[in-house]
Amino acid sequence: MAPTNIRGALNICFQLMMTIGILVANLITYFTAKYDNGWRISLGIEAVPAIIMLFLGSFLLEDTPNSLIERDKYEQAKATLKKIRGTSNINEEFQHLVDANDAAKKAKHQRWTNLVIKPMYRPQLTFCSFIPFFQQLTGINVVVFYSPILFKTVGFGDDASLMAAVICGGVNVVATLVSLICVDKYGRRFLFLQGGVQMFICQIVLGVTFALNFGSMSEDKMTTSEANFILFFVCAYVAAFAWSWGPLGWLVPSEICSFELRSTGQGINVAVNMLFTFAIAQVFLTMLCNLKFGIFFLFAGFVLIMTIFIALLLPETKNVPIENMSKVWREHWFWNRFILDDNDFISDYGHEWSLNGDRS
Repeated sequence: MAPTNIRGALNICFQLMMTIGILVANLITYFTAKYDNGWRISLGIEAVPAIIMLFLGSFLLEDTPNSLIERDKYEQAKATLKKIRGTSNINEEFQHLVDANDAAKKAKHQRWTNLVIKPMYRPQLTFCSFIPFFQQLTGINVVVFYSPILFKTVGFGDDASLMAAVICGGVNVVATLVSLICVDKYGRRFLFLQGGVQMFICQIVLGVTFALNFGSMSEDKMTTSEANFILFFVCAYVAAFAWSWGPLGWLVPSEICSFELRSTGQGINVAVNMLFTFAIAQVFLTMLCNLKFGIFFLFAGFVLIMTIFIALLLPETKNVPIENMSKVWREHWFWNRFILDDNDFISDYGHEWSLNGDRS
């Protein structure tokens, strides 16, 4: 549904709502921890957003024009498109959607084969696989899942460790707002690269701090300044993730896939993300016990690799209409070798497109 010029900001609203949910969950955990069996209250409150989604979301959410066209409800799709664009001048965009849907139907039974086998889809397959893979290897779930344990380990008390998690949650929300404001102005690459550099620095600083003080950082020996120093760099790390790899890990894979491949590409994106979320959650405590402060250097190494990956291979997709995304790959120094020439491109899709991606 999103217009091209604000597609990034609207997509990041998804991540913003997630971060607000995490913050609210941390606040509930903090306040219910003071009661016996407070975890039961915390768990039961989950019913509230579920009820809201069931009774409000299911009735108020519009079908997308793409979905309506796919089900041959053309007049309803036109009416919806006029409603969400706020204008009746939608004929050209509507025709683009119809043409893209026709192409998608022709490739319907070959989506997985096309994405995995055909060289022209190698960029989409690469980023839909590696972006969610790298997103989890930033170490962010270490903070999200285990921040109370982490802060208690380095000297914060029980309540203080929960409050530190709440502070990180607040930073997460504010930084995601920064991404929402900047993504369509400065672009995806800028946020990816800036966030990667900042996360790398924070993890190196934290690793060195723990290396120099490991064994002496206990609740009775750790000074307030040492605890605040650690909290500051953890928050700086969370902020860097929240305006880069956090929201962009969902945005970029969603916008680089053409209509006929979007569901398949997003399926890969979500599957890889959830798989490595699970894997990191299972092995983190074992890694922490064995690597100790070295775990920060491990994740810093991954951040360095993924930042170089983005710098070399990801073109800028800001303000590029999805139907014109092929032009981005044609102009990239590496991916242009995989993109078909114009004649092959036309015959492969079954309808005519010019080199600049416009329908002709």
